[in-house]
Amino acid sequence: MAKVALLNQKAENVGEIELNDAVFGIEPNNQAIFDMVLLQRASLRQGTHKVKGRSEVRGGGKKPWRQKGTGRARQGSTRAPQWVGGGTVFGPTPRSYKFKLNRKVRRLALRSALSQKLIDNEFTALDALAFDTKKTKNMVEVMNAFETPRKALIVVDEINENVALSARNLPNVKLLDAKHLNVYDVLNSTNLFMTEAAIKAVEEVLA
Repeated sequence: MAKVALLNQKAENVGEIELNDAVFGIEPNNQAIFDMVLLQRASLRQGTHKVKGRSEVRGGGKKPWRQKGTGRARQGSTRAPQWVGGGTVFGPTPRSYKFKLNRKVRRLALRSALSQKLIDNEFTALDALAFDTKKTKNMVEVMNAFETPRKALIVVDEINENVALSARNLPNVKLLDAKHLNVYDVLNSTNLFMTEAAIKAVEEVLA
């Protein structure tokens, strides 16, 4: 098992913690990561785009002119696609972009993302994270202690109200509890912070 330094919220070393190799020490599977990110991105799409077909646009009930004898091309409706104001052919209609992946693939993707963070030295283990007051200044001090990563993802076992409100106004900080840890947010961060309790909670599920 890999050992990493266990730090407090002032970035001081307070010991070591062993990480489960089945979760943090595998060879990252890039295909599983790609598929999972694609799934998450697709699930975020609203799919509410809509255009009107020729049966939905207003007007066009009467035949513009008689079928024969005018010298012009035959027309059945002024709302056919070739007319100005006509319906759209093969336009987008509301749909869901969601798709499914097997649970084994989803878990492999998350283990791969966590292992990649460890390989890239973008993983930090915290002994705990707690504040006495609800102030943005509290979280700013923590980020400054760790030299303010560009995008920080903080994973805790259970979200504390003081911590949540202290982090809420910082655009470069995202707070998650262990059960909502996901591949996209892990990869979208430049530094992953996990408390000791969160690490154990994640290992229980993924190991």
